Amino acid sequence: MSTTATPRTTPGVVSPPTGAIDPRSPQLAAALTAVVLVAVLLLPSPANGVLLAAQAVLFGIGAVRGVQATPHAWLFRTLVRPRLAPPTEWEAPEPPRFAQAVGLAFALAGLLAFLAGATVVAQVAVGFALVAALLNAVFAFCLGCEVYLLVRRITA
Repeated sequence: MSTTATPRTTPGVVSPPTGAIDPRSPQLAAALTAVVLVAVLLLPSPANGVLLAAQAVLFGIGAVRGVQATPHAWLFRTLVRPRLAPPTEWEAPEPPRFAQAVGLAFALAGLLAFLAGATVVAQVAVGFALVAALLNAVFAFCLGCEVYLLVRRITA
């Protein structure tokens, strides 16, 4: 008797390549990020700076450890993904990781501008990050991911 199981396949469901992520996870993270960034723009100082610093930490985790290591990814894996159909495609982790690094850069720029008293500069930096988050959350268009792929094509 054989101890190996024959893998079951579901039509339309693609098995994930090693390290690949469900593309809906970063989309959920972008939606949550957009909510945080809107709050940053609406809250008075110093609450907006504290919230932006917290968002910068989340971006940092995603940039350093990968988006699959963020609290957003845990939330997706635990609460959201079990209620969804399996994904039909998978995403390489490098483009979303790069996008997190870009988000971190904008969050840090906004944070430094808030600390320097340059509120308009901070709001513009946060606004750019918000637009990118909304593009991903609403249209599943990851601007940072596209920049990553463009840079890869140019440098290859």
